[in-house]
Amino acid sequence: MASSLPLYLRIQQHLLEKIRGGEWVPRHQIPPEEQLARDFGVSRMTANKAIRDLVQQGYLVRQPGLGTFVTDRKAESSLLDVENIADEVVSRGHAYRNDLLVSEAIEADDEVALRMGVRLGTRVFHTLLVHRENGVPIQLENRYVIPRWVPDYLSTDFSHHTPNEVLVAACPISDVEHIVEAVLVAPQVAAWLEIDTATPCLSMTRRTWSDDHLISYARLTHPGDRYKLRSSLNKALTGPDR
Repeated sequence: MASSLPLYLRIQQHLLEKIRGGEWVPRHQIPPEEQLARDFGVSRMTANKAIRDLVQQGYLVRQPGLGTFVTDRKAESSLLDVENIADEVVSRGHAYRNDLLVSEAIEADDEVALRMGVRLGTRVFHTLLVHRENGVPIQLENRYVIPRWVPDYLSTDFSHHTPNEVLVAACPISDVEHIVEAVLVAPQVAAWLEIDTATPCLSMTRRTWSDDHLISYARLTHPGDRYKLRSSLNKALTGPDR
């Protein structure tokens, strides 16, 4: 039975299968439009649309005079929103899993107490996880949570639910603060992320509130060659420059 997919989507599906299956690695040159048009019995315009859409989605990049190549499509997260990393990974058609390294109740040290606005020695929940995309570490999440607002946090099965999912379910997020900097990491962090200590990383400090209550403080570390952060601003909504 013939496929009911539009012709350009059939071409896209074929290209994505090659990319997601690992047959075409980053910087691999894909067949030219003319060849794809012949192989699928379509017009060159249809083949062009299939490629153009994948370029816009970040899977491919055109290099004038050379051809079209598979991109090194880094994991991407928004700076303006608090998105569930598992959903981000799955939305790219990839497999998500995490390694839970630490799950404990501790006394807040100087840094944690200051960041969370609590007294030194206050009991807080602490988790440490490595998030993976297709088995590759893309984020080390070091998170602290106020027990009063998420009392069942440590009883979570983190193999099925991310910390983000637990927090949002318990306390819908109303405000978020992000601070981003470039860093080199300590040997233990590098080992968890399976990188060399000379690899530049992105470190994002995130604090989240629900109404007037600070719920969580997290340090999120990403290998710089595997991750990017995205922000967008609608000038029409913000008004003219001041």
